[in-house]
Amino acid sequence: MAKTIRTKVRPTKSGAIPEGPEPTEGSRVAFLFDLDGTLVDSVYQHVLAWHAALEKADIELSVWRIHRRIGMSGGLFLNALLRETGHRVNAEEAVRLQQWHAEAFLRLTPEARPLPGARELLAALSRSGVPWAIATSGRLATAAPALATLGVPPGVPVVTRDQVEYAKPDPDLFLTAAQRLNVPIETSIVVGDSVWDLLAARRAHALSVGLLSGGYGQDELERAGAYRVYDDPADLLRHVDEVGVRKIVE
Repeated sequence: MAKTIRTKVRPTKSGAIPEGPEPTEGSRVAFLFDLDGTLVDSVYQHVLAWHAALEKADIELSVWRIHRRIGMSGGLFLNALLRETGHRVNAEEAVRLQQWHAEAFLRLTPEARPLPGARELLAALSRSGVPWAIATSGRLATAAPALATLGVPPGVPVVTRDQVEYAKPDPDLFLTAAQRLNVPIETSIVVGDSVWDLLAARRAHALSVGLLSGGYGQDELERAGAYRVYDDPADLLRHVDEVGVRKIVE
């Protein structure tokens, strides 16, 4: 197995993630990251926000059941309510629930922090000339605070639910992210924390890496298609040579 080569580089004065070079069609590998639970420790804020929205609508659903659905699109999540509770959600109620979820989540957002190693991983990829993008099932309104706390540079492609027809587990988010990076989806690596991320990656014909930082177990992530599973972004950075990055500049 190839060893990771680490070269000391001065960090930027602001501590922000540096912008990487312009990706090309010949780029060897590219990374497509999920956001919540993958780069930012915000999964449980989403769980509590959905729980608050459902309670406001007098819909009872256990917190653990909500967690199992985090990572899929909000529309599919609400469709799953019929199976979980027997409560049929009409179009008007669906819009109202998603709005209540967004409001509750934004109230909880100040508690969310980047996961260990997230900023360092993204900065190392940028300095090493490895293109990367973010693709999230969240809408821009709820994703914006997480992107800000990560310090994502303006030039990095960020694909949100607002920009595609279907979110995860459909492949649209990752296909769009690869297209914006100008890289083949087949040479891209999707990094996600939920089975919905990995299912979307399989449908996009991309390799996928799972992280345990969103609450799913290793067996579940591997069954969903992950060919490697790591604890969090810091663990992935320590083993980045295992996923095809031959030289990393930290």
